Amino acid sequence: MFAMVGARVNHNRISSNITTELNNKFKANQSPCDVFSSDMRVKIQESSIYTYPDIVAICGDIELEDHHFDTLLNPVVIIEILSSSTEAYDRGQKFTHYRRITSLQEYILVSQYHCQVEKYVRRDDGTWSLSSYEGMEEKLNIASIHCELRLSDIYYRVEFER
Repeated sequence: MFAMVGARVNHNRISSNITTELNNKFKANQSPCDVFSSDMRVKIQESSIYTYPDIVAICGDIELEDHHFDTLLNPVVIIEILSSSTEAYDRGQKFTHYRRITSLQEYILVSQYHCQVEKYVRRDDGTWSLSSYEGMEEKLNIASIHCELRLSDIYYRVEFER
C-alpha cells in the first residue's frame, strides 16, 4: 500500500491527454476497445493483488470480478504515469505483478518530468521487450489496441520544470 498525495498538474494533463486521444481513436475507428482512468481497479488474480493503474485499455469483452462492475480482470494495456514517489515500485514490484496478468500485452511508463515514454511488450515466448521514446516528434505505436499516439499529443500543454 502506498500513501499518495494528490497528483500534480503534469500528471493530470498527461492522463487526460492519453485518455482523450485513445477514446477519440476508438470512437473514430468504431473500435471494440475501451479506455479507463485511475478509478478502474484491476485485480491481479495470480497474486490476489488489487491496483489502480493510471490508465487501462481493453479490447473486446470486459471481464469483471464481481457484480459491482469496478474490478477489471483482463486489461490489455496498462499505462502508469511516473512520479518520484512511485517510480521504483511501478518499474519493479508492480511490474512483476502485472506480468502475471495473462491478458496484458503492453505496459507503458510515462514520465511527467521530461519527454520520455517507455513501452514493454510481451513477446510470444512470454519475455518482455523494451522500447523508449524521447522526442516530441516520435510516435508511440500501441499494437495490441491498434493505436498510435504522438508524444506531442501525450505531452500537450505539459510544462517541464527546468
